[in-house]
Amino acid sequence: MGGAAGTRAGVAGSASSSAPLERFLLSLRARDASEHTLRSYATAVGAYLDWLAERGVDWRTPGRVDLRAYLARLVGAGARTSVSQRLAAIRSFHRFAARAGLAAGDPWGSIAAPRLPRRLPRVLEVDQIERLLGVIDADERRAETSRRRDPALGVALAVRDRAIIEVAYAAGLRISELAAAELSSVDLRRAEIRVLGKGRKERIGLLGRPAIAALEAYLETARPELMARRRPPGREPESVFLNQDGNPIGVRGLRYRIDRLSRLAGLPEGVSPHTLRHSFATHLLDGGADLRVVQELLGHESLATTQVYTHVSAARLRAAYSTAHPRAKRQPEAGQA
Repeated sequence: MGGAAGTRAGVAGSASSSAPLERFLLSLRARDASEHTLRSYATAVGAYLDWLAERGVDWRTPGRVDLRAYLARLVGAGARTSVSQRLAAIRSFHRFAARAGLAAGDPWGSIAAPRLPRRLPRVLEVDQIERLLGVIDADERRAETSRRRDPALGVALAVRDRAIIEVAYAAGLRISELAAAELSSVDLRRAEIRVLGKGRKERIGLLGRPAIAALEAYLETARPELMARRRPPGREPESVFLNQDGNPIGVRGLRYRIDRLSRLAGLPEGVSPHTLRHSFATHLLDGGADLRVVQELLGHESLATTQVYTHVSAARLRAAYSTAHPRAKRQPEAGQA
């Protein structure tokens, strides 16, 4: 078996636990788990099963002492986020084993996991989004007046970058969804873009007027310019966004372009492509959108996942109040309650 299940071969384990792990990975693949998820689950669960085997513990019935010892090992070796991710994989494996009749139950059910501190998503202000777009405008002007050998390429890349930022922000797309978007998924007349989210679930992203204008300009002028640079020309790719060689731009290429624009715009450190998605959700809620509408647009399975953005909006309200209200920072005078 290839892919992440094959990763198990590189994660040595006991004969009694390797087959259940292979079945678990097959079940994940059947549910359209990503290759990244398959690899990380294979590694996390494989290391756990190896550790139990080295201690001579049956993976189906580890005791509380064993589980607490493994938890202490994880906590001592990695960050809390990493510990949480590994425990999620291990617990998912045990739940699968119980459902499949391979074990009596989930031994981790009564073990408390370390609490993760709540971290609110980083959000860009509207003027910071405009600064990103301003950098692209400057790129385009520079390319138009450049004496370089190929100014047309610089203009095409700037037009493409504007479409990338506008579409990502307008529709709240993940970077993987942006990279995978195909021409057949775009309907400019209806102002929609169809994407496949997590678990290969399709949803509709909505496009505002700036995103439509940016996408039209890209599809009419910049994309054909990039397509003409394919060597050999070959069949036209289905992907919406292309790189400078006329091939589909992947996640790494998108991340590089957005990181570059963020640095040139002077945005705070830590801004990532996902920040545009966080900003999309928060700005919708700030504008009065219903939480369930935002959940649908983001493609979240659970409303609880979307609710983090209500905390972001509350934090932004407090920050605005502290900045704008004349008495927000005034200390009471002595003797006043």
